Amino acid sequence: MSDQASDFVLQAMSFDNLEGWKDDDPSGLFEVMRRCRQRITEVKPYRTGSLGLSSEDLLPLLSAAEDFTPSSPASARAFFERHCRPFLIRRKDGNSGFVTAFYEPEIDVSERPDEIYRFPFYRRPDDLIDLDGANRPAELGETYVFGRLHDGRISAYPDRRAIDEGFLEGRGLEIAWAKSKVDVFFVHVQGAARLRYSDGRIGRITYAAKAGHPFSAIGKLLIERGEIDRANISMQSIRAWLARNPEQVDEVLWHNRSYIFFRETPLRAPHLRTADLEAGPIAAAKVPLLAGRSLAVDRLIHTFGFPFFIRAESLIHPDEGRPFGRLMLALDTGSAIVGPARGDIFTGSGDMAGESAGTVRNDADFTILIPNAAAGRFG
Repeated sequence: MSDQASDFVLQAMSFDNLEGWKDDDPSGLFEVMRRCRQRITEVKPYRTGSLGLSSEDLLPLLSAAEDFTPSSPASARAFFERHCRPFLIRRKDGNSGFVTAFYEPEIDVSERPDEIYRFPFYRRPDDLIDLDGANRPAELGETYVFGRLHDGRISAYPDRRAIDEGFLEGRGLEIAWAKSKVDVFFVHVQGAARLRYSDGRIGRITYAAKAGHPFSAIGKLLIERGEIDRANISMQSIRAWLARNPEQVDEVLWHNRSYIFFRETPLRAPHLRTADLEAGPIAAAKVPLLAGRSLAVDRLIHTFGFPFFIRAESLIHPDEGRPFGRLMLALDTGSAIVGPARGDIFTGSGDMAGESAGTVRNDADFTILIPNAAAGRFG
């Protein structure tokens, strides 16, 4: 384990002591696991996080899942019990883990701007470059993984305010235009969206890159200003406050300097292929997200594809009043997802998924399932 992972420990435990495990049905994960294996073996392995678990460590589990079809929830659980050992992620500062949720919004858009559709979704600019230890300027910290290359010099890319005020205009980077700047902002937060055009066509965009500046939560800003009580903070309460205070929208949104760029993800014959519309967006792990079973994690620590059992005693609305307890796969990441026991649950697509996602802010236990061969390195 590297120094980056030194603020937590993995505590070995048994499935018998994993609260909520016996009530879960992880049967839906096997198709996603097969897609992960295909990605790793046919395209490239996922980047190894500082915990030290690699795609190579994950492959025995994914290979075993290749030809396995669970006959019941119990048989699905038994598969993981045979092939993995559970480890509770315990933070050394004593704090619990924490989950939020994200979804894929559906937004009305236009192919061309007019007096109604004025706010664009942008593709990645050609002067935005990836940064690493070899090319990162001294004035940009390690959190900056993107920068601007201009006239042979690398610097920070312009932030949300500069882009909103026209920095990218005239470069042909617009994918589509939306009616609301607030809608565009929340698509940036979610990292993906379905685009509904006036002729009935459905498009899809997903994360391609970001300007590089750190994510700054506007909810936290509104709490600190006394505008919204901490106990009532949610996507819905933030949106309601912005609607009541239109003269302050720019100031509040510009507090989050982070800016997201998108790429289009084609839907095959979207008028006819319902199955394509039901599939989740393809996120950072390059496989479709499965609603209720996909987790965004800190990519610097964790490696995509690994299973996590998330137990959140106070999160009850997704499971009809029962405490949330589900096995999930780490398939995405996000600027706000920082720490060993921090996750973002994908709730699905559309307005109902957004209603569910917007109120998730709960303490949670994170238990990572490590394939048997690799588990020996952790006790």
